[in-house]
Amino acid sequence: MTIRVGMGYDVHKLTTGRALFLGGVRLEHDRGLLGHSDADVLIHAICDALLGAANMRDIGYHFPDTSADTLGMDSKVILKKTVVLLAEKGYRVGNIDATVCAERPRINPHIPAMKTCLAQTIGCDEDAISIKATTSEKMGFVGRQEGMAAYAVCLIEKP
Repeated sequence: MTIRVGMGYDVHKLTTGRALFLGGVRLEHDRGLLGHSDADVLIHAICDALLGAANMRDIGYHFPDTSADTLGMDSKVILKKTVVLLAEKGYRVGNIDATVCAERPRINPHIPAMKTCLAQTIGCDEDAISIKATTSEKMGFVGRQEGMAAYAVCLIEKP
């Protein structure tokens, strides 16, 4: 068996007039994340980790923000397509460990729904997905509530 690890990071600016999606789940908030797709910072970090582990470049390479095809795209579609790309190289998701950095809204109450959504999208067991939430203690762009960031690491396997 071949196992590989990958690391992903993403950041998006908060703005008014957009819905907030994290981990494929819509959260009630007065602002959403700005981006070419739905700007789901958590899914984007996970996709980058998975693609990196498979040595397949990054999310922007496969889903460019200059393409009309990806404009407004649901990030769950991006994640599904990423899992297909991995499968074409013979890999499957082993596990994912991710952290969302945000001051508001509170992320912890939504983690179970995010895990369920991500597991269904990927086609893995919920136990293979860990999501944590933290703040930046009111420091930096996250602390000023100008944006959110997410980090993800993953393990992929080839039987």
